[in-house]
Amino acid sequence: MTNRTLHRTTIESPIGDLTVVADDTAIVAIRFDTERDRRQPDVLAACELPDHPVLRAAVDQLAEYFAGERTEFDLPLAPTGTAFQIDAWRALRTIPYGSTVSYGEQAAAMGDRRKARAVGAANGRNPIPIVVPCHRVVGSNGHLTGFAGGIAAKAWLLDHELRAGARS
Repeated sequence: MTNRTLHRTTIESPIGDLTVVADDTAIVAIRFDTERDRRQPDVLAACELPDHPVLRAAVDQLAEYFAGERTEFDLPLAPTGTAFQIDAWRALRTIPYGSTVSYGEQAAAMGDRRKARAVGAANGRNPIPIVVPCHRVVGSNGHLTGFAGGIAAKAWLLDHELRAGARS
């Protein structure tokens, strides 16, 4: 993290509490209610400020997503990562709501199917889950694999998108 002012708010969700972290202009992280995530430097450095306009927009859009009323997010994002990670996270945002791809398919979409493991590692460091939908990436056999919020949360998000998509 750089020396920027960070703000945070915590919201309840069907997959547990989420802490949303923003700088003055964009979302920088969404953290799950786990000991590991609560101790991240961005969360520890951020001041509670639920009325910050970027946080308010994120809270509203996440509420709409969890209610099945939003399929795409329109938020300013400022994830911090390597060039490869940023590319991987950009590729995640192209996966349609209610769909899944394998790590190999994501790597192929980025130009090199052989980088599936690197894509998996980059996805594992995605600082803005849900909004940057790393939950939509599964193993080559279709099985659910790693997710910062846990496999149960990943399964819930995928099922939620299928249920909400069927209602539209």
